[in-house]
Amino acid sequence: MPNNKCKNRGNKNKEVTMTPSNEKDTPIQDYEDDDIEEMQEADLEKLIRTLRSSQKQILELHKALMDKIENLSRENEILRRNQNETKQLVQQETVIVTEVKNSIDQMKNTIESLTNRMGEAEERISDLEEREQERIQSDQRKKEEIRNLKHIVRNLQDTIKKPNIRVLGVPEGMEREKGLEGLFSEILAENFPGLEKDREILVQEAHRTPNKHDQKRSSPRHVVIKLSTVKHKEKILKCAREKRQITFRGLPIRLTADFSSETLQARREWRDIAQVLREKNCQPRILYPAKLSFVNEGEIKTFHNKQKLKEFVATRPALQQMLKDVLHTETQKHSHQYERR
Repeated sequence: MPNNKCKNRGNKNKEVTMTPSNEKDTPIQDYEDDDIEEMQEADLEKLIRTLRSSQKQILELHKALMDKIENLSRENEILRRNQNETKQLVQQETVIVTEVKNSIDQMKNTIESLTNRMGEAEERISDLEEREQERIQSDQRKKEEIRNLKHIVRNLQDTIKKPNIRVLGVPEGMEREKGLEGLFSEILAENFPGLEKDREILVQEAHRTPNKHDQKRSSPRHVVIKLSTVKHKEKILKCAREKRQITFRGLPIRLTADFSSETLQARREWRDIAQVLREKNCQPRILYPAKLSFVNEGEIKTFHNKQKLKEFVATRPALQQMLKDVLHTETQKHSHQYERR
């Protein structure tokens, strides 16, 4: 019997030794108490080590599993928080989108309102521009009419004054003895004895201008003599031009035609140019009412205004050189007058 037990024990030991050497792959087997008692001590210790190792592995697996579960839990919590934040962001974005849409709608309404106002403003501006253009054209027509009326008035004044002679330089108060008519007769007798005896030369009216004497004025007022005919006036002025030096009681005086203030100003504007032409022996004359006449290259040229003269001078190099300085000065004068206006 003992031998059988030994055999059985040997067989059992053989079964134990046939187990795989890898402990991790060895499955946990159930042993009965009787079998355990028959095991050798070494096999028992080996089995205990195997169990402990398996237990340790189980604990490690459990710990890893718990860590994994904890990580998953944290990740789940983070995911849940992210979902909540995402929901909040989505809600906020929805609110923002709604506000933006409302703002866009308000802007569209505002832009539409502004567009309508701009359209109305453009129509008003267009109406105002048309009215302004009409006003400008009306002003231009009025200015043209005023210029024409001034020209007509000037011509009427010149026509009325055509038989008149202005006497410049007669001292104030000399007319108290003989009157202005007597003074004029004395001037004719002193300078033109033949004319003074001409009974056809009649003085219709004589007066000083302006009517009121300004005590602060250094020069005497002009004497205006109105003759019966223009022919007599021209005759006297022709004699005055031929004699050149006219005197009254030894004092130098001047005889000139009587014109309106505008015509006198126009005649004065020719004065500097006429002086230069006179020095160059071009025989300048200021014709009635305010035209410049002079001889150029054997021909008599007449000009009503300075613009026509400048255009003509531009085609005559010698004449242009002659009048260069005086025309340049005139241009500067007009520029300063325009700036002041």
